[in-house]
Amino acid sequence: MTETPNPNIIDADTLTGEMRPIRRAVLALGSNLGERMASLQGAVNAIADTPDVWVTGVSPVYETEPVESPVDAKHYLNAVVLIDTTLAATRLMDRALAIEDAFERERTEVKNAPRTLDVDLIVVGDRRNDDEFLVLPHPRAAERAFVLQPWHDLEPEAEFPELGPIAVLLEKVDRSGLSRRDDLTLEIQ
Repeated sequence: MTETPNPNIIDADTLTGEMRPIRRAVLALGSNLGERMASLQGAVNAIADTPDVWVTGVSPVYETEPVESPVDAKHYLNAVVLIDTTLAATRLMDRALAIEDAFERERTEVKNAPRTLDVDLIVVGDRRNDDEFLVLPHPRAAERAFVLQPWHDLEPEAEFPELGPIAVLLEKVDRSGLSRRDDLTLEIQ
């Protein structure tokens, strides 16, 4: 692995010697094509292998029914990864996209199409962003049991920015298509 996700990008903070803040970030993983568990584990490994990223927790794995997906979509495996990072949110997004590409994620015009791997940034510290490339906090995460439940398992006291405790948000969402898979465990390298 190289020192940065893209060795052609020069990190201005490194050049100036300035300190960058450490931010807590929440990433949601999902897969419903191919070797689902291998894809999730590969994503955890790739995240852990990212310079300036420290994995602090990995949730239990959940199997979930597809949400707003094509009729023939298979069930997902989902998990949440907590990290501490000094990377800028946009660099973290670049890394998430690179990890998806490494697992042959195909992007189509079909909304919520099946995928080998999905890596979503849910929150990155208190960072707010709203452009075509990145929206933070994630605009639909507070409505998704497959994000809130695994996050709650790791941080029961966590708060979703501007919306409040994830425990309260979790009480409001439909959890009927969500089942914890204690037979499946993701490992931190």
